[in-house]
Amino acid sequence: MLLPSKHSHPDATVLAAATVALVALKKKRVLPYDELKGAVEKKTRSADYLFSPALSLLYILGLVEYRPAVDAFEYLGGTS
Repeated sequence: MLLPSKHSHPDATVLAAATVALVALKKKRVLPYDELKGAVEKKTRSADYLFSPALSLLYILGLVEYRPAVDAFEYLGGTS
């Protein structure tokens, strides 16, 4: 379970990094790995160790898919 504590800074959580990545993906639909990581690094503290778990969370939720042929992530959309 992803539960923040009272000591968690809002910008230094997996949920914040996933939100930034999702917003960037919604704008362009497909983003190369480097551009997506750059977008997260601009807005999120500690993006070095939050980027991979954020992408894993989005993948588990069925919102993104990795395309290895082009080294990019594609936004699949949600059920909403």
